[in-house]
Amino acid sequence: MDDVKRFFKPSKQSYFLFGPRGTGKTYWLQEEYPEALYLNLLEWDLYRRFLARPEELISVVESSLNKTQIFIIDEVQKVPELLDCVHLLLNKYRDIQFILTGSSVRKLKAKGVNLLGGRAVLKKMHPYLAAELKDRFDLEKAVRLGMLPLVWEAKDPALTLETYIQYYIKEEVHAEGLVRNLSDFARFTEIICLSQGSPLNMSNIATECQISLAATKGYISILEDMLLAHLLPVFTKRAKRALVKHPKFYYFDCGVYHSLRPKGFLDSPSEVSGFALETLVAQHLRAWIDYSKGNFKLFYWQTHTKIEVDFVLYGETGLYAFEIKNTQNPTASMLHGLKAFKEDYPIAKTYLLHRGNQRLKIGDVLCLPIDQFLRELMPDNIPD
Repeated sequence: MDDVKRFFKPSKQSYFLFGPRGTGKTYWLQEEYPEALYLNLLEWDLYRRFLARPEELISVVESSLNKTQIFIIDEVQKVPELLDCVHLLLNKYRDIQFILTGSSVRKLKAKGVNLLGGRAVLKKMHPYLAAELKDRFDLEKAVRLGMLPLVWEAKDPALTLETYIQYYIKEEVHAEGLVRNLSDFARFTEIICLSQGSPLNMSNIATECQISLAATKGYISILEDMLLAHLLPVFTKRAKRALVKHPKFYYFDCGVYHSLRPKGFLDSPSEVSGFALETLVAQHLRAWIDYSKGNFKLFYWQTHTKIEVDFVLYGETGLYAFEIKNTQNPTASMLHGLKAFKEDYPIAKTYLLHRGNQRLKIGDVLCLPIDQFLRELMPDNIPD
């Protein structure tokens, strides 16, 4: 990690820093704020101490004010009651800064946390971006293993990814008491991979998992709250056609998806790698949104007649449509969705991202190698 400069920009005021485990939050904070008082709630003794008496945070902070004005609480969701103390301290001492990290928002939501009455902003940290890795970025490695710093920097990335999934996605939800039946949840995390990049049909998923529809919705909510998955809504702004209504499902990282997805003799390797490739682009676009100005949001577009665009970026300063193809030879026949979208939204910039090496333009559609696009995707800049 020492040679990777992250695009994430901190706030000068107090802020929440959310992101899945393994995205490098702790390492980045320790490098960025060496003078801060660092309280890690993953340390069992400290966790038990604050869980029993959260008000002790006040004396800890006040006794340290002669040394530092910056206080970091890592994994704050483990003791949400600490936020009442943080709020009190921010009101009492105007010059101090709190940085509160979390890898899950579930307990914070359950407690009705209001981001400290506006005294703290919300920031997010994502897995590596290709442009952060520069020459170290390898597309094939990224599609297979994802972009988590924890995995990317490991001596045995495949084993680290497997351990990450086993511990974090399966065992931690059980340890936190989020599910009653761990085997049902573990089966669900694998089966829902078959819906990766597709409009959600929760009834089908429930049937396949042999669980109730309510449990299916609850499990999806858990993955979202733990920042492990997200639902992609349909772009309906000034719609001129009848569109589908169901959101698409994506795991947050293509390596996590690739590792979790059941694979068998009848599964096409190109189909699996195709959805992993699409996920890689999705996670880059989501990170780009959080690291850029312009209040962009990410969508997909699909009509009832199955005309589709994989991703739509819409914000104050632009409208972009992207189609992802797991092919080295893009052709005009692959542009049907983008052309239809361009007819409805003439101002949109349209892209087809492919696995080849050739950069070309077919009509209004710019066809770029995915490797090139991701390497050049930086905050506030879309490659063209």
